[in-house]
Amino acid sequence: MASLRDLGLSEYEARAYRALLNTGPTTAKELSRASDVPMGRIYDVLNSIEQYNLVRTQTASRPKKYVAVEPSTALDRLLDDKKRELAEKADQYESIVDDLSDELDAADPVEEQFWTAAVGPEETIDLFLERLAAADQSIIMVAADPVPQRDMRTVGDDVLATLEDALDRGVSVDVLMTRRLVNSLSENVGERYRTTLQARDDFDVRTSEEVTGSFNLLDDSEVCIPVSYTHL
Repeated sequence: MASLRDLGLSEYEARAYRALLNTGPTTAKELSRASDVPMGRIYDVLNSIEQYNLVRTQTASRPKKYVAVEPSTALDRLLDDKKRELAEKADQYESIVDDLSDELDAADPVEEQFWTAAVGPEETIDLFLERLAAADQSIIMVAADPVPQRDMRTVGDDVLATLEDALDRGVSVDVLMTRRLVNSLSENVGERYRTTLQARDDFDVRTSEEVTGSFNLLDDSEVCIPVSYTHL
């Protein structure tokens, strides 16, 4: 069940606000009794929810009285605070990623052969997209017929999005494929190609019925080869 604590309030703060909704204008002492918040903590709690703009005060009265802000307004304010907090964290994490990217990219590369493999449609596509996203200079794709085990319309959308990201960071992309494979792709892929990619000098697509195999060459140094298999 949802609670005010999910929006950032402490247990005492949530109790105090709920109690204020029931009591109406009240003093700190009366609120302490109504909310079961210890008297030694009630002023700190009231100051805290006042900073959240969840209460209004009547300073002219002696002792000072407090009244709760209407729930719809209070919840909107808590939600806005959370959104602002998440936006700040997102900016912070993006800054950390930028700093770490610069630091990690500055490391000397290890010149050693390495190969890996993925088994299964989802794992294979995930690895393929990961390697496309790692390209720094060039991507050459040669693709024959569609793979029966894959939803080529969905795969095509994912691959196109990854290729667009690569183009935006300065990677050239050359694609050679069969007409049959082109026809298996989604309408969105065709539309994006016609409206956005066709005019780009760093993106070239050609078709040929002479293509009989599939492979991908990344940065002239890494090869990705799909291998079909059947269960015996």
